Amino acid sequence: MKRIYLILALCGAWMAGIACTNFLVGKDASVDGSTMVSYAADSYALYGFLHHSPAADYAEGAVREVKDWDTGKPLCTIPQVAHTYNVVGNMNEHQLTIGETTWGGRAELETGEGIDYGSLIYIALERCKTAREAIKCMTDLVAEYGYASSGETFSIADPNEVWMMELIGKGKVEKGAVWVATRVPDDCIAAHANQARFTTINFKDKENWMWSKDVVKFARKQGYYTGKKDEDFNFQEAYAPYDFSGLYVCEARVWSFFRKFSDDMDKYFDFASGKTFVETGGKCAGERMPLYIKPNHKVSAQELKDCMRDQYEGTPLDITQGPDAGPWHSKLRYGSLGFQHDSVQYWFERPIATQQTAWSFVAQMRGYESAKAGGIFWFGVDDAASTVYVPMYSTITEVPNCFAQGNGDMYNYSSTSAWWTYNIVANWAYTKYSAMMPDIKKVQAAWEDKFNNQVDAIDAHVATLTPQEAATFLTKYSNAQAEESTAAWKELGIYLFVKYLDGQQRREKDGEFLRNAYGQPESPNRVPYPVDFQKSIYKNVAHE
Repeated sequence: MKRIYLILALCGAWMAGIACTNFLVGKDASVDGSTMVSYAADSYALYGFLHHSPAADYAEGAVREVKDWDTGKPLCTIPQVAHTYNVVGNMNEHQLTIGETTWGGRAELETGEGIDYGSLIYIALERCKTAREAIKCMTDLVAEYGYASSGETFSIADPNEVWMMELIGKGKVEKGAVWVATRVPDDCIAAHANQARFTTINFKDKENWMWSKDVVKFARKQGYYTGKKDEDFNFQEAYAPYDFSGLYVCEARVWSFFRKFSDDMDKYFDFASGKTFVETGGKCAGERMPLYIKPNHKVSAQELKDCMRDQYEGTPLDITQGPDAGPWHSKLRYGSLGFQHDSVQYWFERPIATQQTAWSFVAQMRGYESAKAGGIFWFGVDDAASTVYVPMYSTITEVPNCFAQGNGDMYNYSSTSAWWTYNIVANWAYTKYSAMMPDIKKVQAAWEDKFNNQVDAIDAHVATLTPQEAATFLTKYSNAQAEESTAAWKELGIYLFVKYLDGQQRREKDGEFLRNAYGQPESPNRVPYPVDFQKSIYKNVAHE
């Protein structure tokens, strides 16, 4: 039986509240030739809305205020450019997409001064057309203004190239940051999940690798690297040394994603789960997982959405199993991921799909398709396991009210907010997870199948329109799909509330609750606990 993983209290603190997951797919690794990036914004303090900054022109001398993305704290101002691009979520009109995961790294290298990681993302989206342009923009900005956040891995992709970049500040020692970036091969997939993953740098391949000129020099100066050869330098070991949580809580998510596309990933389980780390007293012995892999089959956008819903099912880490999942196999866990009892450190699993997700996306950059409709930003709010990914095209000029910033917030309920609507359904489902999720999955699949089946028709119609006409059409289409699916989810919530009222299960046939010959409701099914939980009751409380 699966149980909470326990270790001696030898590992560092987990950075709860800023945990995210990214998947990356090269154009030759996808079914349709698109590049793809996925992202989950996981935080108990974030509200789920769809960011939108319209294209705009600015007068000479205009400035852009920079506020910390997580806290809203004013940080600095920078000169505004003459023209900014339309940005929908984390994708702009040129289909440039940027995601991230925070890994922290060495605490002494964070100052809180300069430009934060979130602002870097949106400034680059406003100003850049390609991934290479975005990398230069972001690194130039931190070199000039400083870097306010801790260590980050960024996913940066356009319709032709997919890049990963890892970046960390220099603390009070120097202004700026050290960083390294690499292009994910076109026929490969990659992932990162709150742990730095770059090891050695290929300094000979300047076409597919980029780095700050002092990435090794600064590590030597600080005593993070004492080796003689630059080619032996390990970025992750220098700037973000592993602890147990960086493996069990973070790298395990990468492992779970990779194993869906490789027959050779189980050999990395002991490393990714932290087992080797514990057994060696905190050393990273054994073979590490690769930075990227060539998948054993081509990846579709729908498959990537489903990967975002992963809860370690079918693995020893399955969060829906074990005593901590309760009788109805819930993924919900109370308290922190790590906790102590009698001086022993315990850890819950941390899956890809988690209840504290504010919003997530699968960005599909279709370079083969007209720029008018090439970028599809599949957007969902709340827990990815129980959300619907709705197509938001990158050229739309307005976002739907259900996804709009200001339509409710963490402290103010809104009946028209998608985030609140999906949260109500998910939180009700957590009470009887294994029973309700099949009902949710059925409706979820119906909506996503509908959206997927409409893509070709949308492409064909947009091809007949001018760019302005296309933007108008796609705005109306995307807005309508968001509002209609949110309304359907509200109906689903009512249905689930009625069906599972008071812990019972109303009888139904062909989608209708049953009544007797006299028009009265049939008695509900008194569904017992699942067999595995019944056995635990018999074992622990039954008396002869």
